[in-house]
Amino acid sequence: MDILFNNGINFVVFFQGMGDWLIPPMKFFSFLGSEDFFILILPILYWSIDTGLGLRVGMILLFTGGINNILKLSFQWPRPYWYSAKVTPMAAETSFGLPSGHSQTAASVWGMVAGYYRRARAWVAAVLLVLFIGLSRLYLGVHFPHDVLTGWLIGGLILWAFLRYWDSVAAWAKTLTFGKQIGAAFLLSGGLVLVGGLIVTGLSGWTMPVEWMQNAARAGDELPAPVSMNSLLTTTGALFGLLTGLAWMEQRGGYDASGLAWKRAVRYLIGLVGIAIFYIGLKMIFPSGENLTAYAFRFVRYTLVGAWISGGAPWMFITLQLANNPKR
Repeated sequence: MDILFNNGINFVVFFQGMGDWLIPPMKFFSFLGSEDFFILILPILYWSIDTGLGLRVGMILLFTGGINNILKLSFQWPRPYWYSAKVTPMAAETSFGLPSGHSQTAASVWGMVAGYYRRARAWVAAVLLVLFIGLSRLYLGVHFPHDVLTGWLIGGLILWAFLRYWDSVAAWAKTLTFGKQIGAAFLLSGGLVLVGGLIVTGLSGWTMPVEWMQNAARAGDELPAPVSMNSLLTTTGALFGLLTGLAWMEQRGGYDASGLAWKRAVRYLIGLVGIAIFYIGLKMIFPSGENLTAYAFRFVRYTLVGAWISGGAPWMFITLQLANNPKR
């Protein structure tokens, strides 16, 4: 492994040596693969542009995120700036490095957008975004080349599976009763939590090498805490909420994102207030930490965020006559 890591360090150091002028564009592309970006973009897709696309993006975003969290915990591999002081840390991350979450998410999500529109220019744009997001993670010193390549591979496989089986799985889900739909959603998200929980339990005695921690401290931000369930509970809670809200809304006739431009804009602004209440407001109230109680409240908080996006907010928009119910 030392050969793999050392060669990766040499590549990252060479890339960073190309100059500081790359910092702004690389941070920009890194943002396009971040959780914060998708928190902003997913709601506007679902509420105000195309509900079908928003659902697909939300589903693949959260599923690939859950898989990525499990794989990181399984490998327990370092990030370049943890491993070597030769690397300049231009960002800080608290989780393990393999596979790159940004690269995996970019391949899955932007590939899904391109697959939805089925246009050559959409695929070209998606490939370029995936490429530059991956490169940005190398330049910022937070990933090795093998992290990025593995992320692209896994993200591509998940994308293929979604494009191949989406229609058949969606048709099957529509045949289920509401209760069974909720049960299936819980089995999916709960299964991911169970796998991650078993891995974390097995890592109860794991400690981060002192050298890694000392190197990581140079980033001047939050220190690594890689053996954690928090990220996995974020994605799985939101996934369960998204599917639950969708099933609940379908019982009431569904939701259509079309409409006048001003109504679409107002929907987004109102909806963001709800996200802020659940995402930020409940964070201030609910307990935090690495214990079962905090984990349970975190899952609930993100379940509410997901359910608000696919159920609560659309119902409010229809009630306020800002959107239409397609089955009325």
